[in-house]
Amino acid sequence: MIEFKEFTLDNGLRVIVHEDHTSPMAVLNVLYDVGSRDEDETHTGFAHLFEHLMFSGSKNIPVYDEPLQRVGGENNAFTSPDITNYYLSLPAQNIETGFWLESDRMMELAFSENGLEVQRKVVVEEFKQNYLNQPYGDVWLKLRPLAYKEHSYKWATIGKEISHIEEATMDIVKAFFRKHYSPSNAILVVAGNVTFERAKELTEKWFGPIPAGEKYERKLKEEPRQTEARTLEVASDVPLSAIYKAYHMPGRQHPDYHAVDLISDILGRGKSSRLYEKLVKEQKLFNSINASVSGSVEPGLLIIQGKLNEGVNLQEANAAIEAVVQELIDNRVDEEELNKVKNQAETSIVFSEIELLNRAMNLAYSKLLGDANLINQEGEKVQAVTPDDIQRCAQEVLRKTNCSTLLYKAEKKEQPVEV
Repeated sequence: MIEFKEFTLDNGLRVIVHEDHTSPMAVLNVLYDVGSRDEDETHTGFAHLFEHLMFSGSKNIPVYDEPLQRVGGENNAFTSPDITNYYLSLPAQNIETGFWLESDRMMELAFSENGLEVQRKVVVEEFKQNYLNQPYGDVWLKLRPLAYKEHSYKWATIGKEISHIEEATMDIVKAFFRKHYSPSNAILVVAGNVTFERAKELTEKWFGPIPAGEKYERKLKEEPRQTEARTLEVASDVPLSAIYKAYHMPGRQHPDYHAVDLISDILGRGKSSRLYEKLVKEQKLFNSINASVSGSVEPGLLIIQGKLNEGVNLQEANAAIEAVVQELIDNRVDEEELNKVKNQAETSIVFSEIELLNRAMNLAYSKLLGDANLINQEGEKVQAVTPDDIQRCAQEVLRKTNCSTLLYKAEKKEQPVEV
C-alpha cells in the first residue's frame, strides 16, 4: 500500500505528496497531459521536441542542469503517445531547488532561435539514427499507420516524418507550449523525505503564482472497429526476417484491460510462454518471440513480434503464430497457467514500487487515469481475472480481422565487387 495525500492549487495544478522518511532523497515528478496523440497530423513530433526544449533554458535559468548538479541532483524525461513526463531526484535538504527549476520552466521557456535550432538538430539526428538508420528502427513508422487509420496513435512519438521537425517555426512552438504546458494540464508528485506540510508550502510558493492557462480539451478522432485483416510486406537489409502482429485492444481504463494484458503474457512473456515453447523450442521457426501490450490510455495494441531463424518462410512462420493464437481462442485456459502469469504480473507490480522515483511516476499516471489510488488496486484487478474473461477477450481481440501484420523480410544488399 502506497500512502499519499493530495491537493489542487487554485490554478488547477494537481499535487500528490508521498512521504518516505526511510530515504535521504526527494523526487519531483511533473507529468504533462500531452503526448504525440495531441499533435496535428501536419506538425508531428512536437511533444518529443518539447521534451528536449524544456532543458534548453527557461526565462530566468539559462542552463537547467547546472543548478541541479550543484546540489547533487539528477534529472531526465520521456515522451509517449499519451504523456510527457519530467523528473528529478536530489538530496531531500535541497528539495527547494527542484521546485524553483520546475516552476520556472513551467512558467515560461526562453524560446531563443538558437535553442530551437540546437534541439531541432538533436531530434532530427535522433530520428535518423534510431528510426531510419537502425535495423528494424522503422517498424513503428510502418506498423502504426497500418493498424490505425483515424486515431492520432497512427504516428510514432518521434513524428510522422523528419520535415515536420525541420520546418518547425518559433510561432508554432510557442503555440504548442501555451496550449499544453500549464498548471491546469499538469500533475506534480513530490515524494521522499519531505512532510506533506513542507511540500504544500513549497508548491504554493513556487507554482501558485503561475497562471492556470486555458484548459486543453482533447477531441481526438475515434478509431473505427477493424473488420478486415491487413498485411504489409517490406524488405530491408537486416540480420533476420521478422514478423510484427498488432491487435486492437481496450484502453488503460477499460474493465477488460488487465485480462488482455494477461493474454499477452500467456502468449509471449518469457521462455515458458506458449509462443516461445511452440515456435522457438519445438518447431524452431523463430530465434526469439514475445508478446506485450502498448498500455495506452486510449484503445491500444497487443503486439506479437518475433525474429525468424534463417531459411524459414515468412508465410509459414506467420501461420504458425496464428495457430498458437487460435488455440487460445478455442480452448479455455486452465487455472494453473493463468495463476502463473497472474503471479508474474503481481511480482512486476511489487518490484515497480521499490524505487522511490517509480512510485512517484506511478502515482502521477494513476492520477492522470482519474484516481491516484489506482496504484494500490492493480494487484487486485489482476487477480480478479478469470479463465472465462481470458477466453472472452481472446475471442474479441485476437480475431484475424482485428490484426495488422507487418512481414519484415531480410534482404541482404549486394556488396560492391572490388576490381
